[in-house]
Amino acid sequence: MSAQPMPERVALAFPDAFVWGAATAAFQVEGSTTVDGREPSVWDTFAARPGAVVDGDTGEPAADHYRRYADDVTLMHSLGLGAYRFSLSWPRIRPFGKANQRGIGFYDRLVDRLLAAGIQPWATLYHWDLPQSLEDSGGWTARDTAYRFAEYAETIVGRLGDRVASWSTLNEPWCAAMLGYGSGVHAPGRTEPASAVAAAHHLLLGHGLAMDVLRRDVPAVPSGITLNLYPVAADSAGPADADAQRRIDGLQNRLFLDPVLWGGYPDDLVADLAPFGLDEVVREGDDAVIATPIDWLGVNYYRGYRVAGTPRPGSAPAGAEWPGAGHVHFVPDPAAPRTDSGWEVQPGGLTGALRQVHRDYPPIPLYITENGASYPDSPVAGEIADDDRVAFVEAHLRAAHDALADGVDLRGYFYWSLLDNFEWAEGYAKRFGLVHVDYQTQRRTPKRSARWYANVIARNAVS
Repeated sequence: MSAQPMPERVALAFPDAFVWGAATAAFQVEGSTTVDGREPSVWDTFAARPGAVVDGDTGEPAADHYRRYADDVTLMHSLGLGAYRFSLSWPRIRPFGKANQRGIGFYDRLVDRLLAAGIQPWATLYHWDLPQSLEDSGGWTARDTAYRFAEYAETIVGRLGDRVASWSTLNEPWCAAMLGYGSGVHAPGRTEPASAVAAAHHLLLGHGLAMDVLRRDVPAVPSGITLNLYPVAADSAGPADADAQRRIDGLQNRLFLDPVLWGGYPDDLVADLAPFGLDEVVREGDDAVIATPIDWLGVNYYRGYRVAGTPRPGSAPAGAEWPGAGHVHFVPDPAAPRTDSGWEVQPGGLTGALRQVHRDYPPIPLYITENGASYPDSPVAGEIADDDRVAFVEAHLRAAHDALADGVDLRGYFYWSLLDNFEWAEGYAKRFGLVHVDYQTQRRTPKRSARWYANVIARNAVS
């Protein structure tokens, strides 16, 4: 009996004008942390704390993007990127509360270089690098920080204006609040559940105030916010597991989606967070500010969660980054492949996350603003054959196409990350880049995944 031929992979075309890009963040790639008047950020302070970051790594040299940006833009152009999503460094732009023309000038030059290369600049105002002087005054636990954020937004939006193709206020406020102030595994490294809840609210308030600035100063430029969404599944149909699913979906997803898109926190989450003082930080009028209309929502997706209300084999209890989670346990899938970060590879969860927003919220254009994986990439004879990353991206692009087929208004995809970089508490131990960076020489080497992605962009299709 003859062997059956393997079925061919179906080519999937994406809509015309679909945005193809890659992303980075200021502290993770720029380096040059002490030049041109930049103030230390909370991540500079945190990384200097013994044991806080793997191998004692810091933001130096990162990928030296501050000095090598022109070459990096040339590299982006060679890959055919239509857009580059980057974050702006608050400590460069308004160190110690004052506008810094040398720091602002870097982003002037970067945006001009991108435009000259035919690449859309997508700027994020905040990707976790709070100026240390503001943390010394309370950080995101202080309501005043939201107003200082609006001042910073006014400074840089006034300078870059409509040369930026699209603006985002915040990147992943869940991480900044819950990992920074709850579990303490991210900067500023505080372990105070009530502070994490206050920080989450003040981040959202800052988002709304910054959106007011964007609406006033660049009303014709699309603006939004970027959230890391995780589809949450119950381990069983039992009531304890269903409640666990409700709690984690609330803390991870609805805590941010509901106030931004519906104009208020969900009642069940307000009850869960009452012991941590949510009602004490929310003031009259905050809901309306936070719900200032956005033009698009960014979805960062890496994996989903399976949860239970009681322990399961191999499960782990919810940690300090989950105030109000109760007795939730996170249940692993032992059969799932994992990235070098130990994260389960779950492409179907991307379809689920996009469907959840499409189903449960008012119509809003969506962009996948981050999606990627770390693998232990090593050059062999000058080649980096990261086939596992190619498979990861292909599976997730197919999952994104499934969402499109379901009617989801998905308009773009940004791979995380363009370059290998400083991966927060993991330091330089994890490589997410399409482009390999030798941190000793700063040599850039496009990986096999970069060439594969360039082909996807050129064809506007996964084939």
